[in-house]
Amino acid sequence: METQLLPENELLQRARRFDRPALAEAYDRYSPALYRYALRRLGDPELAEECVAETFSRLLQALRHERGPRDHLQAYLYRTAHNWIVDHYRRQPPAPLALDDDLPGQEETPEEAARRHLRQGHLRQALQELTPDQQQVISLKYLEGWENEAIARVLARPVGAVKSLQHRALAHLQRLLKDEDLI
Repeated sequence: METQLLPENELLQRARRFDRPALAEAYDRYSPALYRYALRRLGDPELAEECVAETFSRLLQALRHERGPRDHLQAYLYRTAHNWIVDHYRRQPPAPLALDDDLPGQEETPEEAARRHLRQGHLRQALQELTPDQQQVISLKYLEGWENEAIARVLARPVGAVKSLQHRALAHLQRLLKDEDLI
């Protein structure tokens, strides 16, 4: 018999009381997606693992000091991971951004592979030109498939601000990629 997942608000309330099964469920529920998000932003599996570990460590520290999220646990975790990633980039230059280089089932000629690799490299460079908030909006919206309302909770901004960030980011990407003759 499969165990039923707790609703997020109940999961958070139990986690705030340091209920071990709730903390384990929170980790099991959110760590895979956080890892994918961090990997896309950082381009390095070890750094992505470090980001996820630090994100949950910071959650536990906040809960221990009776701080942390009162609602929207997932948004809190993504905001924490985002802050860790921004801090990481401030400490050192960014590594290339992973954008699913090896998609299964692709049969292509060496010329097509070279063109694809070149386009992905230009896209990675263009994404690095965006502000951290714009990068996060683009990552969550187009790589993770999130709705604007969920992104707004992560950024702690109104939905209108998320739409504006998304619009400016896409316009900036379009200009950068047009300069490279990629669109």
